[in-house]
Amino acid sequence: MADRSILFVCLGNICRSPLAEAAFRQEAEARDMSIEVASAGTGDWHVGLGADPRTVACAQRNGIDLNGHRAQQVKPEHFHRFDHIVALDRQNLRDLKALAPADTKASVSLLLDHVPGRAGESVADPYHGDARDFDLAWRDVSAGAVALVAELARADSSTD
Repeated sequence: MADRSILFVCLGNICRSPLAEAAFRQEAEARDMSIEVASAGTGDWHVGLGADPRTVACAQRNGIDLNGHRAQQVKPEHFHRFDHIVALDRQNLRDLKALAPADTKASVSLLLDHVPGRAGESVADPYHGDARDFDLAWRDVSAGAVALVAELARADSSTD
């Protein structure tokens, strides 16, 4: 059982957040960390659908199978279930902060805030682009995953 949990959030949960979930899971597993990882969207129009085919192809190019992904929408209970809720862009960060109940247990942050020198930056939405845009998104979410896993590992070692 995972002792911590993290939810990655973008707009529709078919492009950036599934990629971030996959990149984080890959990095956490490589570091032997037990963390529950999921993703969701602030919007509801893709709920129940699989990841965008271009997202699936990008993940496959990076050794990850996203065929089982199903989009979900952020719900109030997510703020009690997850320790960390990480937005992929500034607008979704604002939306998450507005949605968060007063008694939330989750810390809410922007993914690239965890990457040195990238604070305040959004992962560009590749939805209206091509494979290159998805590869750029993968590069950003991978950098965020590496930085966030390292940050959590440092926090673990400081509490030991």
